[in-house]
Amino acid sequence: MKFFILLKVVGNKMRLSIVRTAFFIIFSFISVGLSVQSQAADNEQKKRVAYYQGGDYIDYYKTLRSIAVSFHDLGVFTISKGREIPDFQSGEAKLLWQWLSENTDSDQIEFVADAFYSSGWSQEQRVNQRQVFLNRLNKQSDIDLVFALGSWAGLDLANEEHSTPVMVMSSSDPISAGIIKQQDDSGFDHVHVFISPDRYLNQVRIFHNLIGFKRLGIAYENTKVGRSYAAVDTIYSIAKDKGFTVIPCYTKSDIPSEEAASESIVSCFNYLADKVDSFYVTEQGGLDLKTHEKIIAIANKYKIPAFSQYGQDEVKFGYMLSASRSYGLIKEGRFLANVAIEILKGKKPGEINQVFNDHPDIYLNMKTAELIGFHLNAYLLAAADKLYWRIENQE
Repeated sequence: MKFFILLKVVGNKMRLSIVRTAFFIIFSFISVGLSVQSQAADNEQKKRVAYYQGGDYIDYYKTLRSIAVSFHDLGVFTISKGREIPDFQSGEAKLLWQWLSENTDSDQIEFVADAFYSSGWSQEQRVNQRQVFLNRLNKQSDIDLVFALGSWAGLDLANEEHSTPVMVMSSSDPISAGIIKQQDDSGFDHVHVFISPDRYLNQVRIFHNLIGFKRLGIAYENTKVGRSYAAVDTIYSIAKDKGFTVIPCYTKSDIPSEEAASESIVSCFNYLADKVDSFYVTEQGGLDLKTHEKIIAIANKYKIPAFSQYGQDEVKFGYMLSASRSYGLIKEGRFLANVAIEILKGKKPGEINQVFNDHPDIYLNMKTAELIGFHLNAYLLAAADKLYWRIENQE
């Protein structure tokens, strides 16, 4: 009798043990499942961003940095206490991208370390890079948003060869470059193209109203993209309206050799110096601090007022005038950051407003005006938002 009671007790314990084991296994599976679901949810929230450019250009770097600063201000990512986003003096976007990939903490966005693409202004490398990147977008599908900087990038990615959301920015004139056909529509659901349609129109009008020149010298690469950088169509349109003559000289812009590009620009302004009464220095490859320094020296030697298409920094270093984005790139960066946030939340890029209008600030270097003997009338002084009283060292 005791033996049967013992068997019953042992049997009950075994059944209890089996039940406990079963509950443990089920609970483990549930826990693993919840963990996987939680991880998947995190991955869904954290969007992976890539960067694509034709080659290094200071405007691309500054645009990227302005977006990053706005992201930080808006709480999209955080960085270690006491640190701030660096400003690399070389102006290389790759350095900034690497820093962002390693030093930002976010549950919304990831700057993918191995997703920085640049073809170094080489047409051959551009063809290969484009195909490699499109293969990644279509086959790996590991990128959620692309920052496409410049006209080359816009032309490479504003198409139906992929469906990944793309933001095209820092293209001087995306319409004349052939990236889009109209300013309020990119033509693709997955593409957003930043455009500030009146920026260069306002610049040239302001320059002519303030200086009253008769012969305007410009230097640019005589290609479709080169003419879009320089806003050539806009310049000739205003020339017809205002009655001044445009005298062009052709440079080499989008080429692998920065030195050759720079030499072509300096050569052009030397050629133009005795033929014009004003310089309009437009955006293009080869324009670095040393190139600007040489152009300023030519302008000062021939007593020519020079206007920088780019903006404030160039006036600080010796150009006489510019009318550029107010407060640098702050407003533009905030605009682009908000566009990116809307896309990351699921809105189609093609449904978001692309047009950015901003009243330009006028910058005037008083020391340069003195050096070239330019008479500063009351109207010009009153129009200036910022005066520089000396030419700053570029080192």
